[in-house]
Amino acid sequence: MNISDLQKEFNYKFRDISLLEHALVHKSAAGSESFKSNERLEFLGDAVLQLAVSTHLFSKYDKMPEGKMAKLRASLVCQTTLAKMATDLRLGECIKLGKGEMLSEGMQKPSILSDALEAVLGAIYMDGGYEMAQNAVLRLFKPIVDLHLGGMLDGDYKTKLQEILQKHGNVNIKYIVVNQSGLPHDMNFVVDVMCNEKVIGNGSGKSKKSAEQAAAKCAIEILERR
Repeated sequence: MNISDLQKEFNYKFRDISLLEHALVHKSAAGSESFKSNERLEFLGDAVLQLAVSTHLFSKYDKMPEGKMAKLRASLVCQTTLAKMATDLRLGECIKLGKGEMLSEGMQKPSILSDALEAVLGAIYMDGGYEMAQNAVLRLFKPIVDLHLGGMLDGDYKTKLQEILQKHGNVNIKYIVVNQSGLPHDMNFVVDVMCNEKVIGNGSGKSKKSAEQAAAKCAIEILERR
């Protein structure tokens, strides 16, 4: 993964590439000159992320109550979600770390990954304005928003499916990738979910995890119609 590949992942080409480079400098690599780290861009990116996600929820889901919007937004912009997203983007490979963090595998730490992701969003905002930053946020988060809806705020579809199936006794649940296609920066995965060797649902997504969630959602909908 390099800077060029990373721009493709965000579907955005920087006019001032130094902004992206700055977004990838962890404070451990900036030394005493903390202003040279990505912390200020991370601060800005956090605000951009909150606004973009809030606007999307408000505009698209006009019947969603404020409490549910707040809970959904909190689950989307939390460190765990951001770190997983950064991992899928292979962002850690591009982060500049100090020797200490390098030795302790800082490129895999959730706090460093999530902060770097927000910093990149802040850099996009500074380089191209809010609309470009919003587009980047929606590209990353819209599939996750869709998966969190439908009463899935307190868990995920895979967990819910497992709970439904286990009510009838011990079951063997498997998720099998049956197809994958697309360019390295824009893959699409198709997954079957099987219960006791029988296919009970199918789904697709930009990552294996999202495809598995989509397959589980499909299986739940089929089971609920019976």
